Amino acid sequence: MTLLSLDTPEIRGDGDIIDVVVVGAGLAGLSAARNLVALGRSVVVFEAADRVGGRTKAASVAGVHVDLGGTFVGPTQDRIIALAEEVGVGRFDTWEHGSNVVSWRGAVKHYRGTIPPIGAIGLLDIARVQASIDRIGKSIDTARPWLSPNAAKWDSHSLKTWLQSIHALQSSHDLMSIVTGTTWGCEPSEISFLQVLRYIKMAGGISMMLDTRGGAQEEHFTEGSWQISARVAEALGDRVHLDSPVTSIEWDDTGATVTAGEHTVRARRVIVAVPPALRTRITFSPALPYNYAALSQRWPQGVLSKAYAVYETPFWREAGLSGQALSDRGPVFITFDASPQDASAGVLLGFIGGDMARGWDNLPEEERRVRALSSFAEMFGPRALEPTGFVDQRWATEQWTGGGPTAAPGVGTVAASAPYLTAPVGPINWAGTETAERWSGFMDGAVRSGERAARDASAALSAASVSTTAKAL
Repeated sequence: MTLLSLDTPEIRGDGDIIDVVVVGAGLAGLSAARNLVALGRSVVVFEAADRVGGRTKAASVAGVHVDLGGTFVGPTQDRIIALAEEVGVGRFDTWEHGSNVVSWRGAVKHYRGTIPPIGAIGLLDIARVQASIDRIGKSIDTARPWLSPNAAKWDSHSLKTWLQSIHALQSSHDLMSIVTGTTWGCEPSEISFLQVLRYIKMAGGISMMLDTRGGAQEEHFTEGSWQISARVAEALGDRVHLDSPVTSIEWDDTGATVTAGEHTVRARRVIVAVPPALRTRITFSPALPYNYAALSQRWPQGVLSKAYAVYETPFWREAGLSGQALSDRGPVFITFDASPQDASAGVLLGFIGGDMARGWDNLPEEERRVRALSSFAEMFGPRALEPTGFVDQRWATEQWTGGGPTAAPGVGTVAASAPYLTAPVGPINWAGTETAERWSGFMDGAVRSGERAARDASAALSAASVSTTAKAL
């Protein structure tokens, strides 16, 4: 992408002042910038990394495209779908025909549906757990979780202690550990139960969050999810500056001075579109109020890694398997068939999360490959040991993303800190999937957050303009 000087007229806006500086060129930041431009605002986007996309990222393995970051999309994820359609990125169904596989207590079995065969009593218990989560979740105010009935009670529990309080069986603990590791990148003991309830409700329920058909894993993007970011950035053109980490924001009631690499820009508003935990990498002057700083400390990124193995064909389909699998021992806990739409190659996608991912990220590359392929072979047979290509993505090692797909706030942090996810400070607005009120933690949540931040920033600019005009009169 060719970058022009900020002195370019279409970038500068009115005189030497930009309307809005956007910090971060992931889906949230790019969506904010795109909507601001459509509203007639002058915008500059600063991205610390050498690429756009944030927690979406593309790679080619043995000539096959894979999504190293956000991959799937499903019903009610209207904003990411609309954006993809507007920039010409198509979708196709995730392969889910045939039987699923579970490696459980040392035995490998085939099954249909979302919940694996863990015995009649185990199935009844996990159904009870799921029903309880969905029932309690109905009372949660996703926009203002601290005002929900029993908010303090649920926030005082981790998912683990809540499961213990309802005397869940060990099989339910183990299944929820898999869900927790691959959803938030943490262990059940590490995440507030209030956040679990809120997050699941924002997704439309636990089935919607976990299912393939009719759920959040229903489709892939034909050209890959990263292409959405790439095409939005291309349309924004010289407004987007890569390799430009924002190091300081000096703000007052009239605007902010933003320093990013070699650039120093004065703007009327700023939208910070990075994960809450990464806000601390920016020096704010004056310092943000205490509760905003505390939020950054209390909403750490989860730890989630992905592994892809590419094969000449999706051989598991020949055996009547869907490519979807669960394992209670890992290192790969969940798999999906991520093969291209024309099945010109076979692609298995595996997720490694929580404690397993923390150890995984420190292993040598070849050992990670061997361990991932061994997991695939345990579930799909020895042919899984002979891929034509392999790659893994360790999100916690990414300097400018810092972890998995979303944050994992701990016990006692949500009720106290959630109000500061989105509340503006002076001329500063906030975006990022963690700040969304629907589909938080997903690509759709990122787009929604960017659109909301753009509306809020533009409204503030309009209000300030009216006030200035009134004073002049």
